[in-house]
Amino acid sequence: MNIVVLAGGTSTERAISIVSGREICKALRKRGHRAILADIFCGLPDSIYGDEIDAFPETYDVEAAESYMHLFDGDIPDMASKRRVFFGPHILEVCSKADIVFLGLHGANGEDGRVQATFDLLGIRYTGTGYLSSALAMDKSITKQLFRVNHVPTPKSVMAFRWQKAPSLEEAGLSFPVVVKTCCGGSSVGVYIVHDEAAYQEALHNAYVYEDAAIVEEYIKGREFSVAVVDGKAYPVIEIEPLSGFYDYKNKYSAGSTIETCPAKLTPEETARMQAIAEAGAKALGLEAYSRFDFMMSEDGGVYCLEANTLPGMTPTSLIPQEARALGMDFQDLCEELIRVSLKKYRKNREPES
Repeated sequence: MNIVVLAGGTSTERAISIVSGREICKALRKRGHRAILADIFCGLPDSIYGDEIDAFPETYDVEAAESYMHLFDGDIPDMASKRRVFFGPHILEVCSKADIVFLGLHGANGEDGRVQATFDLLGIRYTGTGYLSSALAMDKSITKQLFRVNHVPTPKSVMAFRWQKAPSLEEAGLSFPVVVKTCCGGSSVGVYIVHDEAAYQEALHNAYVYEDAAIVEEYIKGREFSVAVVDGKAYPVIEIEPLSGFYDYKNKYSAGSTIETCPAKLTPEETARMQAIAEAGAKALGLEAYSRFDFMMSEDGGVYCLEANTLPGMTPTSLIPQEARALGMDFQDLCEELIRVSLKKYRKNREPES
């Protein structure tokens, strides 16, 4: 297959996205696909893609493509402030020629449904769920509302907005410690655990650097887990034990900073319950193809679903590759499987009504 692996972009998760994209592209080429790696925002070089040439060459230097993407890293904020068009040079043209686009994007302008909606209008096939469910899952406030309506257990929370007075924890039925997090952030960027009023106000101030809205959430003390849902079925549960602090950006992407156990050391009943909640969460949000859900288990055994990730990380330390490995799938197998389940949504949409 001719495949464009899209990565990079403008979000706070740009660096991680590039690593995901590199690994995906290398895996797909090892499987015989003509995959190329492209930065969705910075585009492809005119020197190569400006002429009518084979966009999907038989031989290809993935590392060189990655290096080209990094040339723009320091200029992204300035470029974003000056440009009106999000898609970089040659991106839409090359994607339109691909059999499928593998989305290695994370965070805003990639995981929030905007790219997916554009591709739907242009008839470009892509991996992962559709535009609406992407948008719903990206907004943690909406996610929580849909979880509650569909009886998916999730911590109590209240919304906070830059232009309003900080919500009273007592009136919201909360008490310290609480978690303050950006409403639409990812990779635990802009997440703070606070224990007093001063820290609470500071955390809100820091969260508003990223967005105008934040979520103040009940702090669940206990064990951390994650569960991928692929084609409607939950993968093995993985437990995450940070060696210090909580599972923040540094611990997620620094090798050796966490102990990750898969399958998690849970009873069969606990495993089945968490997997069932993950599957229910995917159904509540209308997620197709694949996604990943973050969980906390309290000290008294309560299970709480925190949020959904519609384009999970695909780096060497990412969770879904570890869950797949527990099923006997290597990284190349997983990439092939994610393409397979993503293509199902296009076949489904073409099926005539009975």
